[in-house]
Amino acid sequence: MPALPVTFRPGRTRAVLLTLSVAMFVVVTLVTLMLERLGPGERVSFVFTAALLSGVLALLSRPKVVADEEGVTVVNITRTRRLAWAEIVKVNLRPGDAWVFLDLSDGTSLPALGIQPGIAQEAAIRDARALRALADSRGTVAERV
Repeated sequence: MPALPVTFRPGRTRAVLLTLSVAMFVVVTLVTLMLERLGPGERVSFVFTAALLSGVLALLSRPKVVADEEGVTVVNITRTRRLAWAEIVKVNLRPGDAWVFLDLSDGTSLPALGIQPGIAQEAAIRDARALRALADSRGTVAERV
């Protein structure tokens, strides 16, 4: 089991998304500045669009799962949710799943995009097992009822 606090995030996917975000913004901005036929409004429009698309890629790189002594914080693309260990009934990463799902004591399931097989399947499986072991050791059946 990992020492707490621990943060799980798709490192390779995050690196690719952030690199693409910066590269796209720089390329679009440079091309916009090099095109002589564009007026000032068109240049601003192109740079604004590049910034907007870069922001979307940055949002896609945001997911993570942070486990500490009190529980788990799941940060997905636009939402963050804090869970006590007793709320997590099961940690699931089945073959073909795009990311981990947390089965909760209220009968719902919460996607945890911070652990996703994508381009690093072995790391995701290792992280899912570590989170499962933490959930099993921190939350007891008596607390979940």
